[in-house]
Amino acid sequence: MSAALSARERMLGRLRAAAPSTPEAVDVIDTAIDQHYLARRAQAPLSPRGRTAAMQAALQAAHADVDCVRGDAWPALLAQRLGAHGVRRLLMDADSREGLALRAALPDGVEVLSFERPLAQWKGELFDTVDAGFTVARSGIAATGTLVIAPDAATPRTVSLAPPLHICLVYASTLHADLHAAARAERWVDGMPSNLVLVSGPSKTSDIQQTLAYGAHGPRWLWVLIVDDLPAREGGQP
Repeated sequence: MSAALSARERMLGRLRAAAPSTPEAVDVIDTAIDQHYLARRAQAPLSPRGRTAAMQAALQAAHADVDCVRGDAWPALLAQRLGAHGVRRLLMDADSREGLALRAALPDGVEVLSFERPLAQWKGELFDTVDAGFTVARSGIAATGTLVIAPDAATPRTVSLAPPLHICLVYASTLHADLHAAARAERWVDGMPSNLVLVSGPSKTSDIQQTLAYGAHGPRWLWVLIVDDLPAREGGQP
């Protein structure tokens, strides 16, 4: 047995020894975690509109462009912005509810592409000629400005990763105060999709000299549309 393997086995042995051995112990830990986050949220409660404001501020701090719009206004706004940005080829699920609404508002100069072919058949075209990808978030996390995207066959994760511009629509009614609230409200414990993409800003990286660069490993720009679908008199706390 090699020294490296022996060290690995010792580490795993310590982890197994420290792990809870009964369902009751796991319940105790879960309860403690729940109480911690409930206490934090009670100290600084956010209304639904407060979560929208926090989401927008966190995303803007991460250099994302954010617009808060009413439900019937976002297609025209996005169509105008796409034209101003020079987008000519837009990748999205054109048959979804949001895709149909956006496609009806787009000018003739913008071509809509669907992800209908295996990636290997058009990888070069995708990376070289597609200007933007459009997705709809499953939900959002206000504390960190994080978009929770659940890819599917019509909108695989490539749509949010490959084009230089990623546009994401998220509904205000789906925003959670923090990651714990999202996991509990959406019951992630009951089952997760094969991929869950968490986006908190455009792609960025830095070298050893700490020079920040955008777009090296993903989209250089992130546009977020927060659709205000909250009732005029929203109430209740998170």
